Amino acid sequence: MSNIARDFEIQEALEKLGIKALNNGTSTGSHNFSSGDELASYSPVDGALIGKVRTTSKADYEKVMDAATSAFKTWRTKPAPLRGEIVRQFGDKLRELKEPLGKLVSYEMGKSYQEGLGEVQEMIDICDFAVGLSRQLHGLTMHSERPGHRMYEQYHPLGVVGIISAFNFPVAVWAWNTALAWISGDVCVWKPSEKTPLCGVACQNIAAAVFKENNLPEGISCLINGDYRVGEFMTHDKRVPLVSATGSIRMGKIVAQAVAARLGKSLLELGGNNAIIVTPDADIKMTVIGAVFGAVGTAGQRCTSTRRLIIHESIYNKVKDALVTAYKQLRTGNPLDQNNHVGPLIDTDAVKMYQQALHKVVEEGGMLIVEGGVLQGPGYESGCYVKPAIAEANNNYGIVQHETFAPVLYLLKYSGDVENAIAIQNGVVQGLSSAIMTNNLREAEYFLSTQGSDCGIANVNIGTSGAEIGGAFGGEKETGGGRESGSDAWKIYMRRQTNTINYTTELPLAQGIKFDL
Repeated sequence: MSNIARDFEIQEALEKLGIKALNNGTSTGSHNFSSGDELASYSPVDGALIGKVRTTSKADYEKVMDAATSAFKTWRTKPAPLRGEIVRQFGDKLRELKEPLGKLVSYEMGKSYQEGLGEVQEMIDICDFAVGLSRQLHGLTMHSERPGHRMYEQYHPLGVVGIISAFNFPVAVWAWNTALAWISGDVCVWKPSEKTPLCGVACQNIAAAVFKENNLPEGISCLINGDYRVGEFMTHDKRVPLVSATGSIRMGKIVAQAVAARLGKSLLELGGNNAIIVTPDADIKMTVIGAVFGAVGTAGQRCTSTRRLIIHESIYNKVKDALVTAYKQLRTGNPLDQNNHVGPLIDTDAVKMYQQALHKVVEEGGMLIVEGGVLQGPGYESGCYVKPAIAEANNNYGIVQHETFAPVLYLLKYSGDVENAIAIQNGVVQGLSSAIMTNNLREAEYFLSTQGSDCGIANVNIGTSGAEIGGAFGGEKETGGGRESGSDAWKIYMRRQTNTINYTTELPLAQGIKFDL
């Protein structure tokens, strides 16, 4: 495909999504406005300027909150199945625009086109999940200890849900939160990453069209844009009872403290330092496939990316040699070209962190067995393309303890039983995703037991990367403890209420207290 043809396809995709050269980065549905500075979006694919948005000022934010709080008063009164119907229509719009939105995700973020399409498919899937859930927002009925009384619990919407998302999944994570919040009766205010603002504008355009077609308040879906200062508007705002934030541990701690100071609720999806344990009973071919995709998919910029491979000493060299052979087959280049496996990092700052990580692991005593480096020349003009690297290391190295958002895989050796491998895996502050490769039932079950993985996600014979919509997604320890997407994650977006009804002519008091009048 020529560059000219590719540019034409990008322009066509932008037009279908309503993206212009200059976009308003603040929106209360179809009402777009911004009075802040310009924020430019450059593609890491080729360094080209895609478009600009105007950031959200404090005055703009107040308009958004007025629209959102007003819309909530109407939206919360709609029956949950009706709210589900609106989400169904939103999912159908995504089906119609899957190709252009997937292309924008790929071009603005840098992930492969197939991954971009897959991310939009995740949005469609969570809409389908939410539609069914809209008829199942159930509470419990309990027996009262008092005769003639009925006791039960129910769930009510919270209000305005604030969403702060990261660049690596510029649309899916917003949809995970939004679809569930909408069917719960909440309205949403979203601040996408300042590195992928146009993806946010595109999603807002799609959502606004659905609400307009159904004569619903535009404030049900709102968009704000800018850097961390815009996010602080929400984290300090008592009108936002829940803030869902995805990003680094550093950012999450700041958000958590600000929200907790006003006794709000926070849903945190933070860093991962994910490991695959490879035991002597592992299938080596499956291990290599899972480890390579986990390490280099999205150029190592997933929170679930495989950072550490913990290999038993008896098969260490065999696995290492297989990985080195596999890495020789990787093709790095334009992610819109489906022949390439690895795209660019998000920006040159990410490249610098990648280079620092490689320098640091060697400085601490490690050895690069697949050397990295920045790619240069035709096709790499953006300066964001790097070579996937593999290093032999020790779990105690400072750089291994740290999450590096880049395609760097650390090989760690263990001896003895699987308990020793699990201790290495758990020996980091993050607790998102984990996996074990083994055909030994005892090892697999031990890994999943209370003595095993301390992560929110624990897999057997699949990698750490990726998650299904039906399961709750999130991690423990400094990953934040949040849960999004499937299972009963919907409960975080609602408030629980216990109700007791007395249908007698008497009023018995608690603890047998007598209070006759």
